[in-house]
This record gives sequence, structure tokens and C-alpha cells, in this order.
Amino acid sequence: MALSISRIERTAAALEVGRIHYVSGRFFEAHEAWEAAWHEETDPMRRLLQGLIMAAGAYHKLANRRPSGMRTLLERALERLAPIPDGFAGLELGHFRAGLSRSLGEARAWSAGAATPSGPAPLAVVSTGGAAARRPA
Repeated sequence: MALSISRIERTAAALEVGRIHYVSGRFFEAHEAWEAAWHEETDPMRRLLQGLIMAAGAYHKLANRRPSGMRTLLERALERLAPIPDGFAGLELGHFRAGLSRSLGEARAWSAGAATPSGPAPLAVVSTGGAAARRPA
């Protein structure tokens, strides 16, 4: 697929729209925003988008009280995101992966009868030039 400025712009917009949905707890909408870009992208951006889509799907499963589905999607999200460096596409992926790992442990315990997981991993943008990163409240 040839590199195109319009594709880059569409992907950047989809990443931000999806991130806003995600931090607002609208996981299905985040998934949809990222999936549109995923269809057009190549690796490593495609891999990032797949990981984000799976993470959003996992938290959608949490909202629908499906521990097995949540666990499976978190495992897959972590696999997809593992090789992507922190800061790629302007996202704090190291922090995000740590939150996904925490959620995975909680989802495994939930599957065995423990309490419901505490909530989604934070997905923030990388701080630039001293400006504060936008983080979920």
C-alpha cells in the first residue's frame, strides 16, 4: 500500500477519536474508530491498532460481565502491543501495557470467582515540550 498523507491524517484522527472514546469508557465506539483505520494500515501501525482494538474489546467484555472474553482479549492485546515502543504514535504505551497486565491479572482472578476488575488501563498521549499529557480523569 502506497504511503499517503491523507491516510496518515485519517489514521491520526482515528487514533485520537478512539482514544477519547476509550478514556470516556465508550469502548465499543473506540473499537469502531480504530477499526476503520486498521483496515487501511500496514505494520507497525496496523499492529498498534489491533492491540488497541483488542484492549477496547476486553473492557467492553468487562462491562458485559464476560470474564473469559476479557481475559482472552487482554492476552491478545498484550501480544500485539509487546513489540511496539513506548511513545509510538504519541501514546504512552509502556504505561498502557502495565495497566493491561494489571487488568489481565484481575480478569484471571475474576474468572476464578474473585471481585470484578477495577477498570481500564489508562491510555494517555506522550507529554511534549513540558505540556501536560492528556490523561483520563
